[in-house]
Amino acid sequence: MHALRKNHPLRRIVLASAATVSGMVLLLSLKPHTTPAAVVSAGATAPAVQGTRTVTGDSVQTRWGPVQVRVTVKDGRLTDVTAVVYPTDNPRDQEINSYALPRLRTEALTAQSADIDTVSGATYTSDGYRQSLQSALDSVSG
Repeated sequence: MHALRKNHPLRRIVLASAATVSGMVLLLSLKPHTTPAAVVSAGATAPAVQGTRTVTGDSVQTRWGPVQVRVTVKDGRLTDVTAVVYPTDNPRDQEINSYALPRLRTEALTAQSADIDTVSGATYTSDGYRQSLQSALDSVSG
């Protein structure tokens, strides 16, 4: 008797495995949609203002707590970004933010905008940081 005959259990296993692999390939080939925050921040650069202005962005509520940043723009160039409010309620928050906030600051100063990458492991903080940064940049020019 052949292993893949119609009533043999191995046939069901082979077909189920093939269906599962096909489904996973289709699922992984889907492209994720763009979040509204990323769309808003795309292409927004430091405003061209004369002199030095320091502005605090909106406080953005994230899953783990509020995030708020303060920016300094000097002659149209982003010169400083400081997180003034961020989650610190537990040791895990403190650990995540100890590596995420310096990276986000460096990204913002390099990009000269809110068009920055998310730090792996700190998705909610990164999203809040980006949104607060964008609101601060908007306030500087307005």
